[in-house]
Amino acid sequence: MDEQFRKLRATLLEEEKWPLLYFFKFIVPNDSMKIEKVKQLFPEPERLSFRTSRDIRYIAISSKEVMSDVDAIIRVYEKASEIEGVIAL
Repeated sequence: MDEQFRKLRATLLEEEKWPLLYFFKFIVPNDSMKIEKVKQLFPEPERLSFRTSRDIRYIAISSKEVMSDVDAIIRVYEKASEIEGVIAL
């Protein structure tokens, strides 16, 4: 497991009560295939929020999701990290 995920796990396990309403935000290159892959990370993609950067090169995608545990959150981030050019905030 990547070091950043270990830190996230430690922080969330120590400080949060589960289930948890968690805010996800990703910066995605303005590429329909990559945007679609990020949408597929969530059970209800119609609830996602989208915002275009000023130069229209990137799309910010955000969502508030009820997560059952820290492992569910990490799975979303791990899948997102497989999408080229996606930045998780």
